[in-house]
Amino acid sequence: MKTGGRVVMALVVASAAALASVEVWRHRVGAETWGASDDFSGERAFSDLEQLVKLGPRPPGSQALENARTYIIRQLSAAGAEVRDDSFIASTPVGDIPMTNIIGTFHGDSDFVIMIGGHYDTAMLNGISFVGANDGGSSPAFLLEMAPVLAHRKNKLTYWLVFFDGEEALKQRSPSDSLYGSRHLAENLAARGTLKRVKALILVDMVADRHLNILRESNSTPWLSDLVFNRVHDLGYDRSFNGGAFPVEDDHLPFLREGVPAVDIIDSTPFISYHHTDQDTFDKCSPESLAIVGRIVVGTLARLEKRSLPLVEI
Repeated sequence: MKTGGRVVMALVVASAAALASVEVWRHRVGAETWGASDDFSGERAFSDLEQLVKLGPRPPGSQALENARTYIIRQLSAAGAEVRDDSFIASTPVGDIPMTNIIGTFHGDSDFVIMIGGHYDTAMLNGISFVGANDGGSSPAFLLEMAPVLAHRKNKLTYWLVFFDGEEALKQRSPSDSLYGSRHLAENLAARGTLKRVKALILVDMVADRHLNILRESNSTPWLSDLVFNRVHDLGYDRSFNGGAFPVEDDHLPFLREGVPAVDIIDSTPFISYHHTDQDTFDKCSPESLAIVGRIVVGTLARLEKRSLPLVEI
């Protein structure tokens, strides 16, 4: 009985401490508003990035990617997301491969959806042990840190955190050998009539480089890109978003083709130094860069939350 009493008392104390911790968190992030942007932790995102990189190369269909998927789902669930998967068999130049998109939902007052997405697979490169710290690791790490941000706010809109499988080519990049997960999800949502609820997609890719230089991706929807870059200027991060302007084939394209406004936040630095080489390693990344992009995205969401519904072009 005495042992049981101590256990009960310990549980009461632990529960009280946990509730106090939640209240402190809610006070810190401003649970009722979308004003602050310091609640996105680059350090926590960096820790998730480290865990993913430790799994090694993570191409579609691999055990390492399955392990990454387990990690992602566990972290999303712990943050309070409603998690579902979008599994399918992709026909690729190297054979049929099972792939899975992961979607973590945070419901808001409205059924209108903002998607925040990125891919979690790494390229399959012959003769190279490609761990893809930035290209394939930074996006899911970023999205996992967005989960507690969304969970502890009162959201007007509904948010989907989408982890795309199969962004990389399996053999030679082409319209049919790349973007497997995003193509499948966009087509599936459109066929079901659900895509009309999606009012914008913010895509993040290669956002952890120590020398951050985000480009203005020219396929992106102009008004949504303006919203992002206005926030960049407001926060004084122009030097980190000065990577030029050119088009990138990325997971936003299938949604643009279906009429969904989309912006790709992607760094130009890897393209001129270590893109798809064995030099894309953890030491190239930093929590500060993840935090900068986090502040920009959180600030952009604040602007979207304030817009009249349905979302229309400014």
